[in-house]
Amino acid sequence: MEALHANPARIAALHAIRDAHRGEATATQRQRLLVALQTLGHVTTFEAMRHLDIFDPRPRKLELVREGHEILTLRRNERTESGERHCIGLYTLKKGASHAA
Repeated sequence: MEALHANPARIAALHAIRDAHRGEATATQRQRLLVALQTLGHVTTFEAMRHLDIFDPRPRKLELVREGHEILTLRRNERTESGERHCIGLYTLKKGASHAA
C-alpha cells in the first residue's frame, strides 16, 4: 500500500487547492473538499485534515451530500507518520453523479 506522504505531486495539488480557497468558514472548507474530489478523483480523511486544512472532514462531506453530491465512502488502512495503522475514510464522487453547485 502506498505511503501517505509518498506522492509529492498529489500533496502539491492538495496545497494548491487549499491556497486557492483560503479561510476557516465551513462553506470554504466544503469548497476545498469538493474541488479536490473533482480534481483528484478521491480524497482521504487524512489528506483533507493534513493538506486541505479541514480539521474534521466528516461533517463537510455530509454537508456536500445534503447539497446533492453523491459521495461514496470507502475504508482503508493506512500507516501514519508514527508507523501505526489506522482505518481512514476515502471519499470519491460517484461517477456520473450530477455536481450541484
